[in-house]
Amino acid sequence: MNKSTHLHSPDDPPELPNPESVLRQFFGFRAFRKPQGEIIRHVCDGKHAMVVMPTGMGKSLCYQIPALLLQPGTRGLVLVLSPLIALMQDQVDSLKIRGVDAAFINSSLGREQRVQRYAEVAEGKYRLLYVTPERFRKSEFREVLENRDISLLAVDEAHCVSQWGHDFRPDYSRLAEIRNWLHEPTTIALTATATAECRADIYRQLGIPAEEIKLFHEGIDRPNLKLDVREVWSETDKLDVIESTLSDEEYSGGSVIIYFSLIKTLERFSDALLSRSIDHVNYHGDLPRDKRRRIQTAFMSGKADVVLATNAFGMGVDKEDIRIVIHAETPGSIESYYQEIGRAGRDGNPSQCLWLYDQNDLMTQMQFIEWANPDADFYSRVLTLLSEHPEECRGFGLDWMNDRLQRVSRHDHRLATAISMLDRQGVIAGSRPPECFQIISQVPDMFRDDKFLADKKRRDQERLYGMVELASEQSDRKAFLNRYFLGADEDHS
Repeated sequence: MNKSTHLHSPDDPPELPNPESVLRQFFGFRAFRKPQGEIIRHVCDGKHAMVVMPTGMGKSLCYQIPALLLQPGTRGLVLVLSPLIALMQDQVDSLKIRGVDAAFINSSLGREQRVQRYAEVAEGKYRLLYVTPERFRKSEFREVLENRDISLLAVDEAHCVSQWGHDFRPDYSRLAEIRNWLHEPTTIALTATATAECRADIYRQLGIPAEEIKLFHEGIDRPNLKLDVREVWSETDKLDVIESTLSDEEYSGGSVIIYFSLIKTLERFSDALLSRSIDHVNYHGDLPRDKRRRIQTAFMSGKADVVLATNAFGMGVDKEDIRIVIHAETPGSIESYYQEIGRAGRDGNPSQCLWLYDQNDLMTQMQFIEWANPDADFYSRVLTLLSEHPEECRGFGLDWMNDRLQRVSRHDHRLATAISMLDRQGVIAGSRPPECFQIISQVPDMFRDDKFLADKKRRDQERLYGMVELASEQSDRKAFLNRYFLGADEDHS
């Protein structure tokens, strides 16, 4: 990014917009939180940044303000790579209310909407554009961007870049290629959760030498959050603790999220809580999209105070008065736990984060790890079925494939993982029938590399063990979290 042609720098004449005036005009804040202003000036000077900042502390302003500083009449664009459609939808809706010229392009758009949006971007409309990294597979999208000058590339939820991150997205691993295609724009990577090892991998995946990207690390401490772990031995224990926590006057007057790992457990607890006259709504991935949207809207508006949810709920939920976050089942990693408790107390008021620790829950997470990590032999058998029995696959579907791949349990989800991974690497034509039965490209070596796949599984197991260590921590759990995330990293100036 060339500051002389695109973004206003701190040395511009006073009559030109500056970060502080834009902050006041569009967002109504009188001053930046430390170190937002420093980060914004850093990227406006054309320098790369890695931002690790607690959830809810304003990471998005670090790329939204630069977009608003783009000089009128240029074809500059701040491009934001975001992993979730719901997340970008909420951000764009919020920005439009503030008068910010922003848009998104993703699979939620119909064909006519998408074509129109492409045309608008090509014509120079929008200062801020949100897309998923998968969008770069589309040649028509790449053609549209050839008409724009990418002033800043923002990689949101940057832990998805790293294969060691807790939410690895394979298309994020193509960022070095994407940056190269975009002519190496100034880049800002942002996350609330990245260990030192994960950050090093992010630098590598971005194709930016570590010494050329400055780390802004604000730690992970949220002073107003009270972190409690309560050991329990049965579902009745959990229900009793949930009921007493919801009646605690110290945390009354706000909203509550109760997280579950399994939908069937969520539904069982829902019935039990209703029998105790505790009103709530349920949110999970098996609900139709329009129903999920209605539930989220009811929660955000305050019409529903308590939501029982799987981890499908939360990304993009920016509600200030969440007073209580309860984990009724053990999360799979410190990263997931921290992301989810980070939704509490964004207004700065005291908030309770309670984890109900039952050792039996670890078995559920260990099963998730097995399902999320098929080995090379499993991938080989999936690809053999697709290549040698295409008619049967198309005719009888994924259940037929699953029956032939394993006999242990019809609830084994390794096939869903394999299909998703093969789709994201461009090996098959899509993630759903019938597209998922069509092989369209060569198979990357990663699917044949037992060591690579075993390392990924081992890292997942280590993250789960981190939760066991957190549960057994007897002194300061916030200090434990800081040690986990900070590690030994240097501030690359």
